[in-house]
Amino acid sequence: MKCDGSISCFLTIIASAVSLVSFCTSMCADEPEIKLTLPEGFVGERIYDVPNRQGSWVSMTNDPKGRLIVSDQYGTLYRVDTSSAEIAVEQIPLKIGFAQGLLCAFDSLYVVSHEGKFDQVGKDGKKTKQVRPPGLYRLTDTDDDDQYDKVQLLREFDGGSEHGPHAVILSPDKQSLYICAGNHTMLPAPEKSLVPRVWQEDQLTPRLPDAGGHAVGRMAPGGWICKTDPEGKEFELISAGYRNQYDIAFNELGDLFTFDADMEWDIGLPWYRPTRVCHVTSGSEFGWRNGSGKWPTYFPDNLPAVIDVGPGSPTGITFGTGARFPQDYQKALYIADWSFGIIHKIDLQPSGSSYTATKSTFCRAPVLPVTDMVINPSDGAMYFLIGGRRTQSALYRVSYAGDQSVEKYVATKDDQPELGWMLKEFDEGLTTDTFDDAWNMLNHNERQVRFTARAAIERYESKNWYPRALDAEDVQTKLESLLALIRTCEDKSMHLKVVQSLEQIDFKSLSEMQQLHLLRNIALVVIRMGPLSDDSLESIQGMTRFYPSKSILVDRELARLLCAVEADDVVEKTLQLLSESDSQQQQIHYAMVLHRVKNGWTTENRTRFLNWFADSVKYAGGSSFRKYLANIRNKFVGEMPEQEREKLKTLWQEPIDEPLVPYADLKQRPVVSNWTLADLQDLSVESANIKNGKKLFALTQCYNCHIIGGEGGIVGPDLTNAGRRFSIHDLLETIIDPDKEISDQYRATVFQLDDGRVVTGRIANLTRNKYMIQEDMINPGKFTRFDASQIEEMKPSEKSMMPAGLLDTLNRQEIIDLIGYMKSTAQER
Repeated sequence: MKCDGSISCFLTIIASAVSLVSFCTSMCADEPEIKLTLPEGFVGERIYDVPNRQGSWVSMTNDPKGRLIVSDQYGTLYRVDTSSAEIAVEQIPLKIGFAQGLLCAFDSLYVVSHEGKFDQVGKDGKKTKQVRPPGLYRLTDTDDDDQYDKVQLLREFDGGSEHGPHAVILSPDKQSLYICAGNHTMLPAPEKSLVPRVWQEDQLTPRLPDAGGHAVGRMAPGGWICKTDPEGKEFELISAGYRNQYDIAFNELGDLFTFDADMEWDIGLPWYRPTRVCHVTSGSEFGWRNGSGKWPTYFPDNLPAVIDVGPGSPTGITFGTGARFPQDYQKALYIADWSFGIIHKIDLQPSGSSYTATKSTFCRAPVLPVTDMVINPSDGAMYFLIGGRRTQSALYRVSYAGDQSVEKYVATKDDQPELGWMLKEFDEGLTTDTFDDAWNMLNHNERQVRFTARAAIERYESKNWYPRALDAEDVQTKLESLLALIRTCEDKSMHLKVVQSLEQIDFKSLSEMQQLHLLRNIALVVIRMGPLSDDSLESIQGMTRFYPSKSILVDRELARLLCAVEADDVVEKTLQLLSESDSQQQQIHYAMVLHRVKNGWTTENRTRFLNWFADSVKYAGGSSFRKYLANIRNKFVGEMPEQEREKLKTLWQEPIDEPLVPYADLKQRPVVSNWTLADLQDLSVESANIKNGKKLFALTQCYNCHIIGGEGGIVGPDLTNAGRRFSIHDLLETIIDPDKEISDQYRATVFQLDDGRVVTGRIANLTRNKYMIQEDMINPGKFTRFDASQIEEMKPSEKSMMPAGLLDTLNRQEIIDLIGYMKSTAQER
């Protein structure tokens, strides 16, 4: 569970025990009951309201008799019998709890505890605190009386908290346990590892720690997933590089998935990554790094998500296996978003060696902080909890009462990725007989396969294969094998040979992804094999001849590399790209890589750079956004010569703490027309000026919320392929009438307050009884605050958070240019 004080925070969005109006249902007769929105045929029931004395429940599992075992976040365990109308709850009489993961298996109850402080009375009558450290515990019933009576610590963990140890689940073969933990729990000294033990921060541009002070000192490998035996004697690292994945789940075919968290404070910054569903393959790495250092998904040394979900707060996940639901729902993965009150249904489609996915809403309510969920095999229903942070907790049951068949779905080979076997082939390591098999997969057209093969090779001593990497003729094989060599080679004098081998590759003949791969390889040479010889450094600096390129992403990495090695003209070229870029994320990336360059500055270009910071007040983002920009500027100013610093004082002392009013530039333009869909029904984009359309996309601040063609934010849906999926008419209708169809992911809540105010937005945080509401997606770090006691009514908003009238200051040709740009991005990529 997360505690960032942000939209994405699982447990800080709604804080301590409060009188949440929408939580009171059957406990408070005068309050309206929460109305669950479910697909046709499904029925949701709130079957138990948790009394305050039983705490706030955050984790759950089925026991062998069909009952539920649950845990209070800051207290003990309870057993819940739902077999009759009168729900029976009994406390498990052991001093253990604080669990964020529970599992009944091997005649035991496994408890993953993030901490534990329990009152203990001694023989002298004095009360003391019994403290149990974070760790994996095993509870057993030694006298067979249906009561757990023994607690055994199997492995202690270093680091608890809400980013600490989380779920524990049973392996598909029912022989092992899988455990996950967030980035505040150190890796528990695994005896074995499928992830090559060569992880580092790998930052070419010096990393800035989180400007708000979050996760200070937490470094690679970040959140992790381990496998262990029933006794917890041997741990094996399966996957790493997560921020705070709360839960993990296997599908019926034995493939593992998780739902990883974002860092909401980073919205608007180029390193922001949304919540995402990941296919957890053997030896996988998903690139979380501290502060500004998070890896982009195109870095070849980490893997992309199956699907980006967007801003949110991941908690419990489960597959529908065993549910008495229609077969389509039995196959699905269900993921809970605590902050937005949604259970998403993720439909996975096999693709090559992995999966693609689509997302829809399974269950939602205006406020529904789901913490965990299970499918109970005794009745085939889904049970889920709401609660967390001492808020009012409750237990829900969702069952199916419709007309569709609920016959058990049996998976077939059509549900399995055709090449999925390749991702498990080398789990036991390579031998001289299997090494060639892995090597031959390095040029496979599937990225997951290449990654898995390279990870296996990295676990095999490089002295046995490095000549083969240096001399590889196939381009993709050379890129992958040299990446493996750079990451594993302890002989730093090898750098010249590696650089010379990389020089043999014709940069211009590569695809965009291969160019990015090559640039990452070169960056890792600088990071891991430095200090470099003059020849190596000169060769790398020569990459300036390709800068700028025709690719936004390639320019990002060229800028990162060339600024790091202080190439000639890099300051001037990067300042030019900064001034030409239309998205704030791209501009901030250029500012980030520029601010540490020591050479090549003149008074003129320093002035240009400092003026950019002054102009950046028109941009907005999450809680850390302004602080990051201030820190970047401060570090740049700190490196300036004293004489220059004094000369340009008025520029670097310009305040950049507060953003301008959103859409300020747009509002300064005169209204051309209150455009309707009828006015533009015959619009054609044949005469569109794509370059101008891109500028208009920035003017309307679409970039702040949407990514398109590799640029922009991720607060709203990705629009890169919108031009292919939607007609001109559909695109215009969405902009002109944003209220017509609102995604549940982005739907706001209307709060009617007792002082007459009406506040519309999304819950961003709540500390005790203080609500913090985000009313403007363009300015996600700005909140409206009020007391929970002031709320008279709350309901889903019928108004989109995307404003209407965005086209009204544009003339017809400008609208043609804008829509033409949106249509062109899908065609280009």
